[in-house]
Amino acid sequence: MSQCVCVCVCAAPLRTDMKLLDERICSLFKRHWRHTLTYWSVFFSFGLCIAFLGPTILDLRCQTQSTLQQITWVFFSQQFFLLVGASVGGLFKKTLLSSLTALLSCTLIISFVFAIIPLCHHVVLLAITMAFAGKAMGVIDTIANWQLVKLYEKDSAVFLQALHFFIGLGALVSPLVADPFLADDNCVLVANLTSNSSSSSDLQHLRNSLSGHATTPHNISQYPLYTEGVVITRVSYAFWIMALINLPVPAAVLALMYHERLLPCFNTSPPLLDKDSLARVPTQDSGEEHVRWFGCCNPAKLRGRPATFFVIHALGGAILFLTDGIVGSYAGFIYTYAISPPLLMGHKTAGCLDSVFWASITAGRLVFIYLSYRFTAPKLLTFSLVGVILVQCLLMIFYTSCVFLFIGTCLLGLCISSVFPSMLAFTEDILDYKGCATTVLVTSASTGEMVLQLLVGSIIHSHGSYAFLLCATISSFLSFCFFLLLIYVQSIYRNCSAESSANMDMTEKPQTAGS
Repeated sequence: MSQCVCVCVCAAPLRTDMKLLDERICSLFKRHWRHTLTYWSVFFSFGLCIAFLGPTILDLRCQTQSTLQQITWVFFSQQFFLLVGASVGGLFKKTLLSSLTALLSCTLIISFVFAIIPLCHHVVLLAITMAFAGKAMGVIDTIANWQLVKLYEKDSAVFLQALHFFIGLGALVSPLVADPFLADDNCVLVANLTSNSSSSSDLQHLRNSLSGHATTPHNISQYPLYTEGVVITRVSYAFWIMALINLPVPAAVLALMYHERLLPCFNTSPPLLDKDSLARVPTQDSGEEHVRWFGCCNPAKLRGRPATFFVIHALGGAILFLTDGIVGSYAGFIYTYAISPPLLMGHKTAGCLDSVFWASITAGRLVFIYLSYRFTAPKLLTFSLVGVILVQCLLMIFYTSCVFLFIGTCLLGLCISSVFPSMLAFTEDILDYKGCATTVLVTSASTGEMVLQLLVGSIIHSHGSYAFLLCATISSFLSFCFFLLLIYVQSIYRNCSAESSANMDMTEKPQTAGS
């Protein structure tokens, strides 16, 4: 009886805390629901744009009448300028006006890119178009993450998980829209060569091989892909549909700007957000405006920071460099691994693995929306990173099992899905939401996704498909080691911050007494 009473007494405060936590989250969302839904919709646009290139790449090759080697440069163009956009996105996040203006421009650019892709009949023009799309995606990545962190601060983990869920949702919608319009046979018809034309299964094999990475598969000479002839493709309709699907997103950003009275034609009264109103007041000193614009990149703000401040940025960036690199390389090369010895999986079956991986990432982010306000970010990161290591080790042990490859792919997606939003929330919390960490982490993640794909691709081609699993396992071990080091450095940084705050209080007290 006494044990039951004890359990009830202990459980009562827990239920009370959970209730208060739920009420606080709900009240925060009600206060910022317009901003939150807008940033979520912007990330849906991001996911829509990031996933269409793989399935449609062969039809775009026909449209531009280019070789397979030439068309794969379009992947590199998108990824490289996504990295550039993520790096420069921090310049637009200091005020609400500049952030929403940048988001409006970027979402309009994405719709415009979808609309004009069918008009790009040369591979160079298509690469330039995808460069604009990549830069817009990078800016969206940095700004949307930072604005949510700024709105919710210590409670941002819940809303960041939802934000990244919308990437997965967009990435699932995009291939579904494109699939009915993809060519079943060779979309460049050459007279008197019908006997050598590629079959639909051959084209599906090439499409799966190209999906998600910028390397050209070997042994493609057996698949005749002609560049001269009559182009027959309906993929233009898919891009125009995606342009229409994306149009409500810039409309939502514009509606938010109207609500906050940030549009010049409706700026007849003060904006609703006082902080941003003050931030937009022009200063007489151009030097002060320069400092405010570049924020934490200003050397004056970095002067006097402890070494641990820079180490935390470096470790957080390294963890996301590795984990996002695992996501990019796994999505890019899981098909190649599955059809190679010893698995020798069928083309159609292996082609499902990439969809299973992205679907599990999307489902995982949906689950972690709930878990992120039940558990702290360090606990979620520990669970996720340990889970990634265990799944990678099991994949290496059961490397001959086709069934476990599907199970492991699903588990890996679930485990790794929450690393980015949890790491972003955790690092910004350590650094007291200064905003620098968002730009560093987003840029590091984009860099890792691009670099590790190229690195893993070259290793697979030189050492065989098993090296794919080995690279991912080593990366997962390194990311967990960096995380443990981050936990240790965090305690040192907070002790230094507490000591400096105490010293400042001690110096202020004598001055107050003397005055």
